[in-house]
Amino acid sequence: MGQTLTGLLTSVRAIAGRPGTPAQSRPGGGPDQALLAALRLCGDHLSALAAAGPLTDARRTRLIASIGALTTACSTPGADAFDALLRTGQQALDSGGEAEARLALALADEATALRARSKGAWRLRGNALDALGRGEEAITAYERHLALQQNTAASRDVERRIATLRAAGDRVDEALTLFRAGADTEASGAAARLSRHLPAAEARAAFTDLVRLRTAEHGAGDPAVRRLAALYAEYRRLSDRDPLADPLLGGAEPIGVPGLRRLVAGRTVCLVADTPRTAEQEQRPGSPLAALIEGYDLVVRCDETRHTAPAARTDLHACTLRGDTPWKGPRWDRRAGARLVFGDPLPHWRLALRSRLVPGAQDRVGDATLRRPLHDPALLGEEAGAGPASTAYTVLRLLDFLGTPARVDLIGFEGPAALSPREREWVGTRTANTDDTAVRITLS
Repeated sequence: MGQTLTGLLTSVRAIAGRPGTPAQSRPGGGPDQALLAALRLCGDHLSALAAAGPLTDARRTRLIASIGALTTACSTPGADAFDALLRTGQQALDSGGEAEARLALALADEATALRARSKGAWRLRGNALDALGRGEEAITAYERHLALQQNTAASRDVERRIATLRAAGDRVDEALTLFRAGADTEASGAAARLSRHLPAAEARAAFTDLVRLRTAEHGAGDPAVRRLAALYAEYRRLSDRDPLADPLLGGAEPIGVPGLRRLVAGRTVCLVADTPRTAEQEQRPGSPLAALIEGYDLVVRCDETRHTAPAARTDLHACTLRGDTPWKGPRWDRRAGARLVFGDPLPHWRLALRSRLVPGAQDRVGDATLRRPLHDPALLGEEAGAGPASTAYTVLRLLDFLGTPARVDLIGFEGPAALSPREREWVGTRTANTDDTAVRITLS
C-alpha cells in the first residue's frame, strides 16, 4: 500500500498541482477548477496519511481507492467526475475520523460550488457538518437538500435529523432561561459560554459545567436544578444519537436508560465471573451452581469470556472499550439478549459498535446514553479521577442507579476475578448475605 499511496499522490500532484499553486492549464480546458481544488485537498490528505506510517484501517484503504477513482475521472477527457467527487466525500465520512470529516466537508464545498442545485452535494455537506458537531450549520445544509429533493420518502431521514438537532438546541435555550442573571459566579460564567451555536463537543462541555456548578450553588433538590438536570439528560440523548439508522446493527433494537430499566424491573439478576472454576462447575450436568444460575431471570456476563462455554446462557453481555483503537478488538459473536458497550470518546464508541457487533448476535444494543454511566452527569456523574473501573462494577452501579431489579447477585468473583479494593468496599456496604457461591446484594 505504501508504493500505491506514493504513486497515487504523484498522479494527483501531476493533475491538480501542489498546495498553494494553481494547476497547469490542460488541453481542451481540462477539469473544472473546483474539481482540481478538490483533488488538491485529496492530495493533502494522502500526504498526511503517507506521513503517518503503514495503513492498517480498511476504511482508509477504501477512501484511498475512492480518491484513485476521482483522479482517474479527472484525468479522462469527457468524463463526468462529479459523482466520483461525491463518492469520495461519502467515503471520507464513512472512515470515521475527524480529519476525514473535515476532508468530506471541504469536498462538499467544492461540490456545491460546481453544482449548486445538487441535492447529493448539500446532503454530503450537511452530513459532514453534523459529523463535526456543527449542528446549526448542518440544519441549513439539510434544508437546502430538502428544498431540492422531490422524493418525500427519501427525505424522511433528513427531516428526522433536523428535528433532532433542533430539539437538542431547544434544550440548551431552555436551560439558559432557568436562572435569573445575578452575581458573577462560576455558574454564570458557564451559562455565558453555553450556546446552541457552539460545536457539539464545546456545547457538551459547557452544559456539563453548568449542571455541576448550578447543583453546587443551589442544591440537587432545587426545582430549577432538577429541571436543568432533566434538560441535560435529554440533550445528551439527542446529541449522542447517531444521525441515521445504522444497518450494521443487523436489526438489533437500540435501548436507552428507560428501556434498560424496564428490562430489569422486578427481575432477579446474577453477574457470573469468567473463571475456570466457575465455568467448570457451570458446565457440569446437575451441579448446584448450574442450577443456581439457571434460576435467575437475567444472567449477565462481562467482557471477553475465555473459560465460559460458548453456549452458556447470556441474557445481557457488557463490555468496556479499552486502549487507543478499541474498534480493532475481537467481534462480539456470543449470543446475548442485550449487549451494553461502555466507552469514551463517542467517535471511538460508534466505530467499535460498527466494527465489532455481529448482526444477529444480539436483540438489543445499549445506545449512546448508556456508554459512560459512571461519569455521565445525567446518570451517576462521578469524577473521572478514580481510575478505570471494571465492567462488572460499572454494571452493578448502573443497576443500583436504576433501582428496579428485585435482587442482584455476584457469582464467582474471587481470586483473579475479584474486584478492586475500591469496588469491593462499595459492594461491602450493600452486601446482605454471602455463601460459598454468591455474594447477595440488596440494592437500595
